[in-house]
This record gives sequence, C-alpha cells and structure tokens, in this order.
Amino acid sequence: MKKIAVYDPPMCCSTGVCGPEVDPVLPRIAGMLAQLEGAGVTVERYNLTQQPMAFVQNADVRAILDQEGTEALPLFFVDGECVCQGHYPDAGERAQLIKRAGGKEV
Repeated sequence: MKKIAVYDPPMCCSTGVCGPEVDPVLPRIAGMLAQLEGAGVTVERYNLTQQPMAFVQNADVRAILDQEGTEALPLFFVDGECVCQGHYPDAGERAQLIKRAGGKEV
C-alpha cells in the first residue's frame, strides 16, 4: 500500500482551512488527500505548530529543515521519497502525485 506524508508549515489548524483568509489551494490539497485515503492510500499529515516532534523524528525532514529552514515547507513524501518541497502542488503536480500514489485522477 502506498503512503503519503505531508509536513505542513505552521498553521492555525490541521488543514489550514480556517480563519478569515484561507489560502485557496489548501482546500484542494485537503480534497486530494481525502480522495487518496478513500482509494486506500495511507495519508499522514503533520502541522509544525501542532506536531513538532513528527518533524524532529523524521531524519529526512529534519535534514531538509536543518539545511533550508522552514521555507522548505510544505514537504510531500510518497513512500519515503520527497516529491514536492517548498510549495503546495499545483494542478499538474497534484495529478502526478495522485498517479504516483496509485490513485485515479478525477
């Protein structure tokens, strides 16, 4: 089974889809991750504000942050390989991420 892990920058809640000024890409990312979960992909999502230990305990994430700082966030991993760094995937990148994770595009 495929696994996606997302390491988000500090946000007010687990998805960032709250507050008066929601980044319009965040609901799309949440939808994509829910779609992948529904297709049987294991999805783990970590927010630096709420789960800092997840960032420290992952050697790859820790190394990226040590080298590049929090500007490297968000980080997307598929089966342990970093496939997107420093931004949320655009539509084309989301399609590739879904394909790589074994999901189907909608």
